[in-house]
Amino acid sequence: MILSMAKALFYAHFTYKTKLRFNKLFFELFLFLVKLFLFLIFINFLNFKMLYIPTFISIIEVLLVTVPVLLTVAFVTVAERKTMASMQRRLGPNVVGYYGLLQAFADALKLLLKEYVSPTQANLVLFFLGPVITLIFSLLGYAVIPYGPGLAIWDFDLGILYMLAVSSLATYGILLAGWSANSKYAFLGSLRSTAQLISYELILSSAILLVILLTGSLNLTVNIEAQRSIWFIVPLFPVFIIFFIGSVAETNRAPFDLAEAESELVSGFMTEHAAVVFVFFFLAEYGSIVLICILTTILFLGGYLFNFSLLLSLLQEIDYDGSIISQLEIFSSPLIEGLISGLTLGIKSCLMVFVFIWVRASFPRIRFDQLMLFSWTILLPIVIAFIVVVPCIIYSFDIIPSNVALF
Repeated sequence: MILSMAKALFYAHFTYKTKLRFNKLFFELFLFLVKLFLFLIFINFLNFKMLYIPTFISIIEVLLVTVPVLLTVAFVTVAERKTMASMQRRLGPNVVGYYGLLQAFADALKLLLKEYVSPTQANLVLFFLGPVITLIFSLLGYAVIPYGPGLAIWDFDLGILYMLAVSSLATYGILLAGWSANSKYAFLGSLRSTAQLISYELILSSAILLVILLTGSLNLTVNIEAQRSIWFIVPLFPVFIIFFIGSVAETNRAPFDLAEAESELVSGFMTEHAAVVFVFFFLAEYGSIVLICILTTILFLGGYLFNFSLLLSLLQEIDYDGSIISQLEIFSSPLIEGLISGLTLGIKSCLMVFVFIWVRASFPRIRFDQLMLFSWTILLPIVIAFIVVVPCIIYSFDIIPSNVALF
């Protein structure tokens, strides 16, 4: 008995020392990378002053997109809790801040100050790398989003293909996080999530292919400008419904959140994660929700387009002396047009986020076998049928799109 107690104490001491050594090594590596980054910026500033300014501008552009995205994610969590509370006849968060608006920052502070506990037998490198990979690839998709005419960090001609590739790579973070935790619950959750993402990503890519058939381009700006006459939700409404169902499943949201089924797998692939690394998964999940809502708006709801011509025609019917229309000339400036385009995209995306929350509050969770059966035997044959029918209609009416440069 004494020998077994001595072995247990030695093992606990050895594990504690190993964890401290790893944390110290991880912190020193992080400091080294920060110093190297600052040193490279300093050398760039001394020797290549002309190259420093574009680099600085690029960093500012990335921050102007990333920081509002993270703030949006924070307030989406509050909006979800308040909306679901109103649907379930509850109050929701209403203590921290006015109307509970600061609840997200209180939750973030709680998680950041929380003591971090990692499994003793986990692969710590992959255990930390999984959440980081998931967060990074969920944020990289915002690089090609056009917030207005020409308002994008990267106006990439293969923007849709880029977004599909980035969303596919985020699956590796989930798989690594579940496997490296050395827990059967986390591992089963990661396997479920990977199978679900692969299955419904096929549905999403097939639905996007139908939109590309109408525009003839993978550029997101071209797909938006092609909807000036009519939004694609009108001719492709069944495809929009299929795309929305696939989006809900792709973002692991109820009723398709089988990767996080609390009644079966505790908390899915993130069971063993806590404190800061749990925040990474949390930000990645809601960041993916906002991104998929923006993509849905771009592909089916006209993106940043706002029908000024319809508004002016309505005003001309009631404005006989032209006084109202003369006051609207201020909206013709590029700054105001860009602001209105961004607000239009934001309002449409907020409506899609509300529908996501509405679906979560309305439908019960289904079984995992029903989820896979619904994907492979119902949605996939319907999408394949549309892939056959839509090109036939386009060819029959001789409306094959031609890819014309916009600028």
